Amino acid sequence: MFKVLVSDPISDLGIQQLVDAEDVTVDRVTGLSEAELIDIIPQYDALLVRSQTKVTPAIMKAGQSLKVIGRAGVGVDNIDLEAATQSGIIVINAPDGNTITTCEHAFAMMMALARHIPQAYAKTVTGQWDRKFLGVELRNKKLGVLGMGRIGSEVAKRAKAFGMDVLGYDPFLTEDRAEKMGIQLASVDDIVRNADFITVHTPLTPETKHMIAAPQFEVMKKGMRIINCARGGIIDEKALIEAVDQGIVAGAAFDVFEQEPPQPDHPFLNNPKIIVTPHLGASTVEAQENVAIDVSEQVLHILRDEPFKNAVNMPPVPASVMNKLQPYFGLGEKIGSIAAQLNNAAIQGIQIDYAGDLSEVDTQPLNRYILKGVLGRHFGSDVNIVNSMHLAKSRDVKVTVSSVSAQKGFMNLITVTIQTSNGVNTQIAGTLLNGYGERIVQIDKFPVDIAPEGRLIVISHTDKPGIIGNVGTLLGRNDVNIASMQVGRQVVGGEAIMVLTVDKEVPEHVLKELTELPELKTAKEIVLA
Repeated sequence: MFKVLVSDPISDLGIQQLVDAEDVTVDRVTGLSEAELIDIIPQYDALLVRSQTKVTPAIMKAGQSLKVIGRAGVGVDNIDLEAATQSGIIVINAPDGNTITTCEHAFAMMMALARHIPQAYAKTVTGQWDRKFLGVELRNKKLGVLGMGRIGSEVAKRAKAFGMDVLGYDPFLTEDRAEKMGIQLASVDDIVRNADFITVHTPLTPETKHMIAAPQFEVMKKGMRIINCARGGIIDEKALIEAVDQGIVAGAAFDVFEQEPPQPDHPFLNNPKIIVTPHLGASTVEAQENVAIDVSEQVLHILRDEPFKNAVNMPPVPASVMNKLQPYFGLGEKIGSIAAQLNNAAIQGIQIDYAGDLSEVDTQPLNRYILKGVLGRHFGSDVNIVNSMHLAKSRDVKVTVSSVSAQKGFMNLITVTIQTSNGVNTQIAGTLLNGYGERIVQIDKFPVDIAPEGRLIVISHTDKPGIIGNVGTLLGRNDVNIASMQVGRQVVGGEAIMVLTVDKEVPEHVLKELTELPELKTAKEIVLA
């Protein structure tokens, strides 16, 4: 018999399948202190929590029989993942359980925004019969959905039922998938310029932070409306207030803030054109039950040694394999990150090729680090080494892995190719060199020798005299110091690349100025940890 401890309040329906299982016994003991939990945890095979229980290294050390910790929700901040990994305990969560709930909340906010429902209610209950609240219909309006993952796709589906024309953006959305969904594939700029309503459903990453800010508000249709039920910070709050005051934005609806809870003097809280709710996107009875049901199901699978999903920490790997792969984990993630940052189109496939000694071992753990690097640009902290494969599959991204023993001049070589919808692929190769550490040795068809760290500028250009000097002069004029430079070419006077290591962030306008130099085609900043 397996023993499961439920240490936080969770609905009976949520854990019913555990209670009904013939090979499981369930104890519900809530409100335990750390010391009390340490006393009783040795007898349990699984621990099921929400957000109240803090699962510390001491608790896991005491839980000698623990195989799995389940979090009935998305966030796992209350569980020490590193300690769980070191103890060989699998940690799982429920990322899908709040999809419909959050989608419906976003749609409810959009409808309330369109018809001024909160404002009209507030006046009516105070005895003011004010019929001057003139709203707009959703029918025939253009809805821009930024982020076409689980939630964004559900919002699009409902918008179509209301007769809206849906413009969808997602770094993994292809023409074929958009056509199947009955929506129009669009860029962020297309949506910003043409949408009557915009709703955001992306993770908060360096790339999505303030993806809607002053430059975007300046080109929007006057009278558009905007909704954020995803993450605070995707929309620049200060710029939004200015756009509302200027009449560019007719109204906004926010369930999330850059700082939560917001300060009492936050300008959103006293603006009659902005609707706010206190981060209620996942707050329904059904969602709370669904996440518990999802986690309970996976706990059963793990206890019974059956296939499972939604793990958020590193699964056990044989020591012999780990010793060979571990030195390449950081390199693999950086190769994936560089490839993603250089890529411009929707990702259809990811090809991972190994050459040399790495072809002799099971590279699945390393594959996950590479995928984390690729997907991290768009998913941020929502992607990890365990769910990266699942996330790729959920976005219809085909992952292919091949190995050859031929060394190609290196003891080991990792090559990552991002296959795109427009046929323009991005390829990065890297290796470990004795005495030099991690090195990038190829970008697309050009040989290079670069340490993957800090901030890089990757420039494509024609191999002509004077280009290096022009680049250096422009960067110097903008107070950007060059720490190192690498140039790669195949033939004299042909296509070439230049890779610069710089000491600080390169402003967007500087990158634009670089592309305007003669014979220079593209300039991109790559940021690595």
